[in-house]
Amino acid sequence: MRRAKSAPSSAAAGSTTSTTASSATDKNATSSVTAATTAAVEKTTGAAQTAAASPAAQAHAAITDAGASIQDMLKELHSLVKETQVERTKSEQTLQTINKTHERMHSEGKISPYFKTKLRTLYQSAVTEAESEAEILRKALKKIADIKAVRNEQRLQAKNAGLYTDADGPRKTMRRGVLMTMLQQAALTLPLWIGRPGESPPPLCGAIPAENNYLAKPGDKVAARVKGSDGDENWILAEVVSFNPATNKYEVDDIDEEGKERHSLSKRRIVPLPLMKANPETNPEALFKKGTLVMALYPQTTCFYRALIDAPPEGPMDDYSVLFEDNSYADGYSPALKVAQRYVVQVKEPRRR
Repeated sequence: MRRAKSAPSSAAAGSTTSTTASSATDKNATSSVTAATTAAVEKTTGAAQTAAASPAAQAHAAITDAGASIQDMLKELHSLVKETQVERTKSEQTLQTINKTHERMHSEGKISPYFKTKLRTLYQSAVTEAESEAEILRKALKKIADIKAVRNEQRLQAKNAGLYTDADGPRKTMRRGVLMTMLQQAALTLPLWIGRPGESPPPLCGAIPAENNYLAKPGDKVAARVKGSDGDENWILAEVVSFNPATNKYEVDDIDEEGKERHSLSKRRIVPLPLMKANPETNPEALFKKGTLVMALYPQTTCFYRALIDAPPEGPMDDYSVLFEDNSYADGYSPALKVAQRYVVQVKEPRRR
């Protein structure tokens, strides 16, 4: 006689449930491992693809990253500009209060202890606010310099990889008028050095030469002494490509024929251009004096010629007035011409043999 099937006991039920849960756990674990392995493979594959990418692709990626970095720095610069305006507004209010206090004191015809104390406090506040504004301006100038450095690196990467935008095509196809405009813009946007009270201007500020061990960086503009096809030597405006410590020589491109005329030159044939403008109102010692013999970029050209300083700049945005050596004039010098601080450097005489 066959027995009817009985219901599973509670122990058996627990065992079945446990087995089911265990299977589900194993399945989830297997899925996690599979997902992790897939992610790792994708990551490794992506890294391998990046490593194996063409130089142009790598440069494009670096340029994209630099663009994002520039956007972040521009936001920080915007915040600094707003902070500057806040400090300037506070300073203006303090100065207005000082003026009003002087008017009241003048109308009363006497200097009371009250006015002395009030003015002393107001002047201390004005100095503190001015110093705070100056410090923010220094930070803003530093941020601008950082942005320009990243943009320059971005441009060099594009140039080395053969990537150019429509706005910054290969210089060899650039119209001369566009090049001249770019040179003028570079002179106008050269940062103005603003030091703290008693601080001396650094090298490559205005007329202050570079230190003896200074090495110009790729992308820096320099005056370079090169030999032309006719055998004559001229000082031209050039851009540094690289420096080879083994040979102690620079590789530079003629700014007027970028990518076409490359020169290998020793350090004595290179004069770095100023990296900052000197303020005539605060640091006249950092400018060439009247009568000083210099090399200056002749207007609307990319060549440097010997000249005499006719007059130094009077304000931060002003140019030098120079007299170029020119035998076609009776006194041996051209009429006075304007040349920006960016393109006036010390004379470097050729080594005598």
